[in-house]
Amino acid sequence: MSLGYAEKLSYREDVGTVGMSEIFDPNHLLQQKIEQLAFIIEESKHLVAFTGAGISTSCGIPDFRGPKGVWTLQREGKGVPEASLPFHRAVPSLTHMALVELEKRGILKFVISQNVDSLHLRSGIPREKLAELHGNSFREICPSCGAEYLRDFEVETIGLKVTPRRCSDEKCNSKLRDTVLDWEDALPSKEMNAAEKHCRMADVVLCLGTSLQITPACNLPLKCLRDGGKIVIVNLQPTPKDKRANLVIHGLVDKVVAGVMQLLNMQIPPFIRVDIFQVVFYQFRCVSERKYAKWSLRVTSVHGERAPLPFINSVEVTFPERPELKSALLEKQPFLLKREMLKSRPFKMVLKVNFSDGCGCPFTSIEFPVNFQKQTESTSQDKNVVIQKLIDTAMQDESCGKFSLVEKSILSGLKKEIAIYAGTTNIVRYYDFSSSKGFGNIKWAGKRERKEINVKGKGCSVARHEDEIVKKLKVC
Repeated sequence: MSLGYAEKLSYREDVGTVGMSEIFDPNHLLQQKIEQLAFIIEESKHLVAFTGAGISTSCGIPDFRGPKGVWTLQREGKGVPEASLPFHRAVPSLTHMALVELEKRGILKFVISQNVDSLHLRSGIPREKLAELHGNSFREICPSCGAEYLRDFEVETIGLKVTPRRCSDEKCNSKLRDTVLDWEDALPSKEMNAAEKHCRMADVVLCLGTSLQITPACNLPLKCLRDGGKIVIVNLQPTPKDKRANLVIHGLVDKVVAGVMQLLNMQIPPFIRVDIFQVVFYQFRCVSERKYAKWSLRVTSVHGERAPLPFINSVEVTFPERPELKSALLEKQPFLLKREMLKSRPFKMVLKVNFSDGCGCPFTSIEFPVNFQKQTESTSQDKNVVIQKLIDTAMQDESCGKFSLVEKSILSGLKKEIAIYAGTTNIVRYYDFSSSKGFGNIKWAGKRERKEINVKGKGCSVARHEDEIVKKLKVC
């Protein structure tokens, strides 16, 4: 949940029950319930996940109704809580990535989310297997042709309003709209229909981190009961649907899901974030001047030269082979540099791109050669192939910060060159939860075989504080 989103919402006095005390099942009972849930998931034929704000609190994003939730504090007159990092840099939680692994293995068939934080898409859940009931703060849509645009910045508005950008289809060119609902907005039929369809098909609906108070979304899990399906609720507070559920677990969602994944003998994949930006080099037309060339260099978003570029803090431009040329520090967007130079002397610029808070690496450096006497050729690579190579390299090196050229376009008539770069800016590994009280030497007889799991000595970095697990994720 974005704090900006909470502030943009229209005022509404009745937001349901807020500030309820959190409940923690005793360790022995929690372990039994986790074993039950693991068995239910392994036996399932059509598993659907129904997620709420509680799966993103460990990402540094406050929820709504918890003891320190947005609406809880607002009702107490304390205002909006502080987020621990920029909304656009939030990384998926252990639970997000566990759902990705379950989907890849064919166990999880569909995800229904009430969140607007885009973390399910960012984690790797396919768009066609995801219904975002309340919209997505990072997604715009064309109301004419239906094209969707996923951004790396938070869209400026909510309430299905017009945004500053247009559809990129030249035949369409309609004004785009945001996708986030305000209180009075109806749930989008496309998302709602898919959610209803999969809830009816489900033999298990797993509700994670949701208070199940907002209608009509909260009634979706009940649709699986008609054909004998099961509902499992994992939440720290009671919900109105607890009596209809087959299993209710009061515990931290990440802790419960980690235990389930251990019992299923499944590893939680790391999260690797890839960001993209472009460098635009433009030579101004000057008919009378033959000796000198006037040019500009701009570091911009691939979503448009006027779009925000939130993950870049500044750009340092140096000329290592030409020490007589003055370097430049570009600290404000648009990151723009203008110069005039002799046409006869080629040169090379080095762009040190300094990343913003929340990125796992401080900067990356890119060489950008310029030769006014020689025509540069266009180049293009398959973006998906480039990104996969970057991800593979980040996993192998256990570090991020490497960028590669994806495409270089030369517009000779305009004397304009556009180079698009992609690179890894975050890598997060999710270690097993270990606890002398919790999951050491778990024994469980599953459908396939009896498993004995000893999670001691796994090198996980977890601190235990009585009823709370504080995760320390390895971030490179």
